[in-house]
Amino acid sequence: MATIDRLLDLMKTWAASDLHLKSGMKPRFRIQGQLQDVEGAQVMSRDEVERLTREILSEEQERYYREDGEIDFAYGDVKSGRFRCNYFQEHRGPGAVFRRIPVQIPQLKELNLPASLEALIHCRSGLVLVTGPTGSGKTSTLAALLDLVNTQYRKHIITLEDPIEYLHPSKKSVVHQRGLHYDLTDFASGIKAALREDPDILLIGEMRDLETIRLALTAAEVGCLVFATLHTNGSAQSIDRIIDVFPADEQPQIRAMLSMSLAGVVSQVLLTRTDTGGRLPATEVLFGNPAVSNLIRENKIQEITSVIQAGKQQGMHTLDDSLVQLVTKKLVSAEEAYSYAENKGWFEQFLPMGPPEGGTR
Repeated sequence: MATIDRLLDLMKTWAASDLHLKSGMKPRFRIQGQLQDVEGAQVMSRDEVERLTREILSEEQERYYREDGEIDFAYGDVKSGRFRCNYFQEHRGPGAVFRRIPVQIPQLKELNLPASLEALIHCRSGLVLVTGPTGSGKTSTLAALLDLVNTQYRKHIITLEDPIEYLHPSKKSVVHQRGLHYDLTDFASGIKAALREDPDILLIGEMRDLETIRLALTAAEVGCLVFATLHTNGSAQSIDRIIDVFPADEQPQIRAMLSMSLAGVVSQVLLTRTDTGGRLPATEVLFGNPAVSNLIRENKIQEITSVIQAGKQQGMHTLDDSLVQLVTKKLVSAEEAYSYAENKGWFEQFLPMGPPEGGTR
């Protein structure tokens, strides 16, 4: 067994989410959100990191990594475990991060996500955004939603991913998964091709650039249900991000398109559990409705929060609502929740010792 395989196998033993390799440092696991040295490991030289990282590269991956200086790919299988791998170069030499991918596709309940999110899979068309910082569980949320579609509906699902993480077998639906750099050259060309392949559901791993966003909106407008991710915080910021990426003269048209097609926004962050360890999501949920459409069309995005607050009976809630619930149930610390709160002045009432130093008071 290759040395890198032994380290990856140890990740499962220690319930680590990530493995970090860097020359001049011991291998480190991320366990419950914290980085710590792998027990018994030695400091690695540049040559050792180089050797470890190249053990599992195919010839094609080796060539791509050599030419571009970085590569994303998936490694492993359902039996032995799957990992999302990112290799890169930095001033000390090669570096790598491995993210462990659960073998089983999770359910919304297992992820501690609101049951109201299931409503999103029943939309016939539109754009669903899952947003949050890196490592906040967006991929798992999307996998859970797609699996619900796959289980309940007879539809054609196409995913465009970088790389392919969760493997979706065709159940009631037909599922085709395509990986960046292997099955498609870029997301934009992948969307164009997918629209000629009779899709009902289209998943876009990340909307990174103007052309990808434009085509995603077009796909939602012509009848696809499009799921996509953004590295943004909250519904209002996510909507602004989509609009602001376009030139000023195009923004009125984009607002009109988005106002008609936005089906929902799920924003999430992960916090450390204080009861059993591990991490829990805090979420913000927005569902598209006439009030949301009007605010987008009239460029009053800052008023989106009021619509969310008024839509609690429909399953909507703000991030602060979610954080308060977790603190009230004593599942996360008030101090950590405060660091994520959007309205910190309002949230201070839930801090037992008052606001931390540097707070709003």
